[in-house]
Parts: sequence; structure tokens; C-alpha cells
Amino acid sequence: MKWKHALKDYSLYLKIERGLSENSVNSYALDVKKLIRFLEDTTTELSPTQIQAHHIQDFIYHHSKTLNARSQARLISGLRSFFDYLMFEDYRNDNPLELIESPKIGRKLPDTLSESEIDRLIQAIDLSTPEGERNRAILETLYSCGLRVSELTHLKISDLFFDEGFIKVTGKGNKQRFVPIVPSTIKYINIYLTRIRPQVNIQSGFEDTLFLNRRGKQLTRAMIFTIIKQLAVKIELNKTISPHTFRHSFATHLLQNQADLRSIQLLLGHESITTTEIYVHLDKKHLTAVVEKYHPRK
Repeated sequence: MKWKHALKDYSLYLKIERGLSENSVNSYALDVKKLIRFLEDTTTELSPTQIQAHHIQDFIYHHSKTLNARSQARLISGLRSFFDYLMFEDYRNDNPLELIESPKIGRKLPDTLSESEIDRLIQAIDLSTPEGERNRAILETLYSCGLRVSELTHLKISDLFFDEGFIKVTGKGNKQRFVPIVPSTIKYINIYLTRIRPQVNIQSGFEDTLFLNRRGKQLTRAMIFTIIKQLAVKIELNKTISPHTFRHSFATHLLQNQADLRSIQLLLGHESITTTEIYVHLDKKHLTAVVEKYHPRK
């Protein structure tokens, strides 16, 4: 079995059988490609069915010099998944990563934005340009609906159910959910739809895509990152933020205002409540308020 064929079959399996998004498939494939490059660089001519645990250990040790514990754990998890697939297809009888332990990592809690910081970021947008009105609608949608960046870029006009107060979101594994949208965000999206978007020369295939770039095509994830980074620099925000920061802030603010964890799970599109518990951190001030309000011996 050749690495090229194994990787191609594995990618198809992830996409078709497991229903993973293109980004997730590429991420898993990248882990395997790193191993392939390592074997080529060390002139170790082993097929996917021949490689053993000590070869994997050499590979991980090589990368441990440049990767932090979290990245190492992600790499090991990705490779373990690949060799599980080979076992599933009866190409191997064992997984060479079975006894290889991942490094211990703690929970990484990303920065959140306060309501005032979010307001400052949005107020810093230059609304004198067509892109400004679009960017305001983008940030308002990210924060008020708690979307992943890929969910935002793939949002369609046909996904907007403003009369009912919902938008239809396509999340990981093409799973769909309906998320409430507040009137203020509906207003900003409608401004973009009626005043700005009609001026764009929309390219074929993107007629239903909500947020478009100047060339009339779907915005990239990288472009959303750039928009947010530039606004953070503009207001001199001393935090490392990304589109996901708005999603985390959305969940955190709901929790701080007494929303229950199950509702937040549904809004975020998490399959497991455990994911939501890890994702949404509680600050000490909020925990104190909960005890003071609900404990019988307050």
C-alpha cells in the first residue's frame, strides 16, 4: 500500500463516512503528510502497513522540539485516527500509536471580549465605505448568533428567516440548526442586503451567498480574521482575538446572564454538553453570584 493512495482513501472516508467538513479533512490529512515528509527526509522507506511504534516515536520526538504540548497532542490524535482507519479497512492488525501517550495539557481558555470592547470594535468600522456596512453586519452576526467563522462565510440568503426571527446555520458535518437572531442584527444585515450587496458584481455560483468580497465571491476565513485583527489594532485592544472570540464571548455572556448550559449547547451546535462545559468558562465573580443567589445558607 502506497502512502498517496492510503491518504486519498482516508480523506474520502473522513468526508463521506464521517461527514467532516473540508477544513477538518485537510487538518487530519496534514498530520499524515507531516509523517510522510519525515520518512522521506530520513530515507525510511516504509509503507503505511509496515511502520511501527518506534518509527512514530522518532517522528514525534523530532517534532517535539518545535511543537508545544497542545500541538503534539493534536498530532498524535490525528495519526491515531489514520491508523484506526487502516485497521477498520483490515490493512493493519494494530495501531502503532496505541501505547503512545499524548502530553498532558490543561484547558486553554481563550480571551473573551466585554460588551464595551465589542461595541468599540464595531464603532471603529468605517461606515463611509461599502465594506464598512458589510463588516458591521458580519461582526454583529458573529456576536449575536455565536457562529463559527466557517458557518458565517457559508451563510446563504435563503438561510435567513427574519419573519420568524431565526437563521439556518450549517455546522460541522453539514449538521443544521436554527439560531435566533435579534432585531438589531436583522436591521444591519438588511442594510447590507438592500444598499450594498446589489452594487457588487456577483459571480456565478455565489448568487445566494450572503457576505461577498469585492469581486462578488464568498469571503474567505482569512479575510474575516484580517478584518477583526485590523479593528483590534485600530482601537489598541491589547488582546489576541479572532472570529472565534466573538463565539466564545456570546456563550460567556449568555451564561453570565443566567442562561442554562443546555440552551447554550443547542445554540452553539455542540453534540455533547461536555464540549460546552469546557468551552464556556465561568469567572469567580459569576460563581460567587450563583452561590449567593441559590444556596440555602446564603
